[in-house]
Order: sequence, then structure tokens, then C-alpha cells
Amino acid sequence: MFFRLERGHPFLIRVFMMEKLLKVGVISSTHGLKGEVKVFPTTDDVKRFRQLKEVLLDAGDEKPVLQIEQVKFFKQFVILKFKGIDDIEDVQKYKGKDLLVTRENAVELKKDEYFIADLIGVSVISDDNSLRGILKDVIQTGANDVYVIDLEDGRQLLLPAIKECVLMVDLDENIMKIHVLDGLLDNEVAE
Repeated sequence: MFFRLERGHPFLIRVFMMEKLLKVGVISSTHGLKGEVKVFPTTDDVKRFRQLKEVLLDAGDEKPVLQIEQVKFFKQFVILKFKGIDDIEDVQKYKGKDLLVTRENAVELKKDEYFIADLIGVSVISDDNSLRGILKDVIQTGANDVYVIDLEDGRQLLLPAIKECVLMVDLDENIMKIHVLDGLLDNEVAE
């Protein structure tokens, strides 16, 4: 199974507005003097910014819509220019703010792909019914994601997000069936 990112900090999942909004980046700094910003992308498809016409700025209770005028790429960053913002002074207040998209503007998922925000809180059950828990977090390791599952007995299971371990995901029923490979419970982390 493959999982799309469109979410937050690598070790912290945040769900926005009851999962209706998905995080695609964080404004890290200004770029130049003409109102451009440097964005650290939090999506696994950085080129998706070319297709975006607008983003929402997470400014707390308010989520103003920012129209994207220009997109450039620089190293691991995306450089964005927003319509009507033409001065460095106008964008400095946006530093550290998240950029969000609506579900309608999210990347299209393929079969067996899920947004991480949708997986958080899913009930997890092992194929032999010996373990039950809740998926609490997803850690990106580079090779494959690792699911942090809080088990009913108080232990924490770190489960690799691979086909051999993740047998079934049903978001409508809010359940994930897993297979725990030999030795994985020997490496659990106690809370």
C-alpha cells in the first residue's frame, strides 16, 4: 500500500477543520523584496504547486484565500508569489504559517492510497484478533512510513507501513487490519 502525504510535520499529524483541509506547505521565510515567500512543502508531490490556483493561509481562526500568481522551485523549497502581495513587508507576517488546500484541490489518490490525516484515529486489529489499538501517528523514515499504534494494553507498537503488515484499510468503517511480523512486539515502545 502507498500513502500520500499532504499533511504536517514529519512526526506530528495535525487535522484541520475536521479533516476538510490538508496541509501542503509551511511558509519558512520571505524571498526577495517583491512579496515572494519560500515554502517548505509537506506534500509528497512538490510539482503539484504548479496546478494550484489558490491556497488557504492558516492564520488561526481565519483562513484567508491566497491566489497563486507564480511558482518557482529552489532546492527543497517552493517559491510562491501571491496576487496582490507585492512587498516584503506584506508577507513577513506569514512566516511560519501553514498553507492548506481543500479536499477538492487535493491530489487524486490511487487505489490503496490514503491521506495520512484520514488514517489518524483509525481502529487497528491484528489478523489473529490478539491485538487492538488506535493509529496515533505516522513517522516518515524514507524507506517506508511507520505507524504508531497505541495498543489497548498500554503498549505502543511501531508497525512498518508495508503490504506484509497492513492487510486492509476501510475508512468507511474506520478500521485497519494488520499482521504483526515476528519480532515487532519485542521492539515496542512503552509510553
